[in-house]
Amino acid sequence: MKVRKIPMRMCVGCKQMKSKKELLRIVALPSGEIEVDRTGKKSGRGAYICDNLDCFQKAYESHGLERSLKRPVSKEIYESLKAFIHHE
Repeated sequence: MKVRKIPMRMCVGCKQMKSKKELLRIVALPSGEIEVDRTGKKSGRGAYICDNLDCFQKAYESHGLERSLKRPVSKEIYESLKAFIHHE
């Protein structure tokens, strides 16, 4: 029986490699909007982050999301992402 490969992604906050299912995907859509991708299948440039506030804070301080998405991320987007992580 063939062993399936588990896709691994790096968190932009803590820089740890984790399985794709453990992380939250943030996507920059071609229209310019940035949002949380719950399905992991939306088209656009994606970045992955752990779903805890410590990793979010590290990503915010190091501009990890901006670097991964290759575009500026407004403070409002950071606030909505923080609220999403806090409630989940």
